[in-house]
Amino acid sequence: MSNNILIVDYEMGNLNSVRKKFSRLKANPIISSDPKDILNADKIILPGVGHFQKAMENLKKLNLLDVLQEAITVKQKPILGICLGMQLMTKHSEEGNVDGLGWFDAEVIKFKVQDNLKFKIPHMGWNQIQISKESSLMKNIPAATEFYFVHSYHVKANEQNDVLNETEYESTFPSAIEKNNIFGVQYHPEKSHDLGKQLLQNFIDL
Repeated sequence: MSNNILIVDYEMGNLNSVRKKFSRLKANPIISSDPKDILNADKIILPGVGHFQKAMENLKKLNLLDVLQEAITVKQKPILGICLGMQLMTKHSEEGNVDGLGWFDAEVIKFKVQDNLKFKIPHMGWNQIQISKESSLMKNIPAATEFYFVHSYHVKANEQNDVLNETEYESTFPSAIEKNNIFGVQYHPEKSHDLGKQLLQNFIDL
């Protein structure tokens, strides 16, 4: 088990809260946007809060698109995308009408709800997940566990085999995806108490 964990700093989001949670698990990650650090890491975290288009612009500005492709698709380092970080793993997003990293055959679309009184957008707060397939990331996490969400857009997966978790918010959407070494969660494990901590420990233990 290798635990040289890097949190990608692309000037978007919740870097310190993610680092603090990993540090409490004795993982001691580094935060960096240096391509050399990314290639030398054993595992990578792609966090994020904010706008999809701006995030892709920042990754391009920092010359991180090619290095991430090399680290993840060539060297096959394990990566965990959190919230916007998961969305960036898809082919395209309605948020800015731009392409993503393309690791999943999926798009990011805006929530469309009929009952605007009951189902507020952004989807914010605690909601249950259902586990769609076996995964090391879900070890010791029961079905119907609640995680903390904050998002106005969600992933639409074209390959059902990629869906790891689903969540109901008027309709059902993928709340976690997984393919080979690539993991993404729409919710915030760093804000989700003990079972969020368990999920991050599972990633450390991969």
